[in-house]
Amino acid sequence: MILAGAALLLASAGFMLLASRVPSFAQWYSVNVYSLLVSAIGRLSGMVSFSVSEICIYILLAVFAGSAVYTVIKCIRRKKAKDRLFRWFSGVVLGAGILLFLYTAGCGINYYRTPFSEEEGISVYSYSGDELAQVCMWLTEEVDARSSQVSRDENGVMELDAPEGEGAVEAMEKLAETYPSLKGYYPRPKRLLVPEVLSVQGLTGIYLPFTIEANYNGDITAYNIPFTVCHELSHLRGFMEEKGANFIAFLACINSERMDFQYSGYLSGWVYCMNALYRTDGEKWMEVREQLDDAALRDLNANNVFWDSYEGPVRETAEQINDTYLRVNGQADGVKSYDRMVDLVVTYFKEI
Repeated sequence: MILAGAALLLASAGFMLLASRVPSFAQWYSVNVYSLLVSAIGRLSGMVSFSVSEICIYILLAVFAGSAVYTVIKCIRRKKAKDRLFRWFSGVVLGAGILLFLYTAGCGINYYRTPFSEEEGISVYSYSGDELAQVCMWLTEEVDARSSQVSRDENGVMELDAPEGEGAVEAMEKLAETYPSLKGYYPRPKRLLVPEVLSVQGLTGIYLPFTIEANYNGDITAYNIPFTVCHELSHLRGFMEEKGANFIAFLACINSERMDFQYSGYLSGWVYCMNALYRTDGEKWMEVREQLDDAALRDLNANNVFWDSYEGPVRETAEQINDTYLRVNGQADGVKSYDRMVDLVVTYFKEI
């Protein structure tokens, strides 16, 4: 077992090194091999409504802990402790090798493929604070135009008009008519059974490569959900770069036929662009901020209340881990790479 595990670990490392050194290999793999995995494994795991990876992870953790305790007890009670520990360690190495190989095949290589913006010929340019303010005002107007057209609960907070899974697939398929690199099979995204796992980490969604599934936190504020599920589905087209995934989600939502998706896309884009404007020009930020409809403010306040309840060391540690993970996988900006979608939104605004 230990030899098989070591072989898988070495193979995974070799493929990752090849992808990082030879981008053309990563591009070829993502387009020709990974797309087949999505059609096969993604279609298979998509036959059930729950996240297969989530269940398997819980089972794996239970097996790991149980086997560790069992091995320690047996080593204390009987002889041949070294043999038992070696067999347990061999099993751990094999399990780690399988997981790392699945990760490499399911997303690791894709981090080095051609980014979405480059593949679709979207050229980012340097823009001024005034241009960013114009984009923010445009987004504000689009949000305000839709804030009264979405469903709301008794507290005035947005509710989804229909199930988000089907809407996300339809939005991505519609966007693929304009951007060919997004064509392909899309399984429905899935809510995690235990969304608190993501909430305590400050995460709205997660792509799990082991079973090619787009998962999301069903507890988050409703306006976040359409944008999040489209973001996660973009990873199933091999686009792992976070700024690209955010931009794809923005485009998918605002071009959707559903009003709640449009509102989600524009409001999510508004948040990112306004954060950038705040860092650039506080006075212009305030001028634009005052134009936002009160209904949208209620959604933003509800979102802040939700995330404030999960502030703490676990969330801070998770963000640091995510930042390191992204940097290791070639995204030099780390968690700030999500914010870089602003450059693409500004470019989009210039071209419409």
